[in-house]
Amino acid sequence: MKKNRGRTGRKRRRKHLQSFMNGVDCSHKLEYIKLKKWLKDRGFEDNDIRPAEFWDTGRGLMTTKALQAGELVISLPEKCLLTTGTVLSSCLGEYITKWKPPVSPLIALCTFLIAEKHAGEQSLWKPYLDVLPKTYTCPVCLEEDVVSLLPEPLRKKAQEQRTMVHELYVSSKAFFSSLQPLFAENTETIFNYSALEWAWCTVNTRTVYMKHSQRECFSLEPDVYALAPYLDLLNHSPNVQVKAAFNEQIRSYEIRTDSQCKKYEEVFICYGPHDNQRLLLEYGFVAVDNPHSSVYVSSGWICRLKDTLLRYFSPLDNQKNAKLSILKNHDFLENLTFGWDGPSWRLLTALKLLNLGEDEFNCWKRALLGDVISATNEEQTLNVTEKICLFLIEETQHVLLQIYRLKRDKENLKNHLTLVEALRLEDLKILQKSAEILCNLKMATT
Repeated sequence: MKKNRGRTGRKRRRKHLQSFMNGVDCSHKLEYIKLKKWLKDRGFEDNDIRPAEFWDTGRGLMTTKALQAGELVISLPEKCLLTTGTVLSSCLGEYITKWKPPVSPLIALCTFLIAEKHAGEQSLWKPYLDVLPKTYTCPVCLEEDVVSLLPEPLRKKAQEQRTMVHELYVSSKAFFSSLQPLFAENTETIFNYSALEWAWCTVNTRTVYMKHSQRECFSLEPDVYALAPYLDLLNHSPNVQVKAAFNEQIRSYEIRTDSQCKKYEEVFICYGPHDNQRLLLEYGFVAVDNPHSSVYVSSGWICRLKDTLLRYFSPLDNQKNAKLSILKNHDFLENLTFGWDGPSWRLLTALKLLNLGEDEFNCWKRALLGDVISATNEEQTLNVTEKICLFLIEETQHVLLQIYRLKRDKENLKNHLTLVEALRLEDLKILQKSAEILCNLKMATT
């Protein structure tokens, strides 16, 4: 008997360990029970997908059976989707239709989310609202100290995002005030900046693409949003393929996988072939070992030759301004990158042109086509590219040290700093791989 209990104990431990490795089923939690009941009342049929917590991706969906390529993962009836049609059929509808100038579909959805969240227990959408994130990690939500640690191109886009959301809030205040008859409290306290920021992040990070016909009550911005409860628990992976679309015949939003998925594994979808900077900007996360990721050499780097790159080029280059002008006119000052396979063709081409000797300048058209101009030019280009790569490695390591110190000193910023740290660590891996490739290229050409 003791021996059998020992075997049973080991079996249970193995099962527990396997459960932890795959993910912990969360379908027993009250918020998910209520959400599933709410969805069932709207026509959703339960399937083999369960909410779960995963050690590497956090909250997601797990399959309780093996999925084959082409198999239906989830089918969400139209009644479960939150669209501008949902908003117009609510008490907000009459206020939206008479407001001039027309509000955007985005603002309509944001307004609905804020109003329903404020309604609390009275909201028909409460089971969905209860499982939405309370906070987000898009750049618009990050503290300035954290934004300053982002790579330059992303930092600029993050600042643009913050400005855009703030302007959206300011331009919508008059419309929010028009909704006062619907609320006992002052609309300024309900529709404040923090509420709009949360609603904007919800729409921006969680909607699926669903094209709607143009309505006169909305501005001319495309109406392509649909919030999809339960379906939006699916996490992104750059390594999977799915087919996602609204099925007009059965009036349901469907996702089919083009990949196999083992029993009890997490089910992923792919948001698109986005690099980590785009993923962080739009969705507030980074993907480890993302094959689409790159490290950008900003155009500011190239334009500020005196401060940065000139030490790698001849200080007596009288043609440098003409070279920069050529690069600008032919759109070779953007999307200059290092990737997992080394420096991009665009980066090497731009640096090849900048390295042209005085007697080679008339070959600039050939250089832009990627032709070999001379052995000296090829060697110098590789040297400069390697130096830039090593400089970026040093810069990235310096930022990682700053993040380490800030994590130690500012506990309230730890989660946001960890996110930026993940991005920078991915950048470091890419740069180190590129440095290795460049070293091998140099050895092969000597």
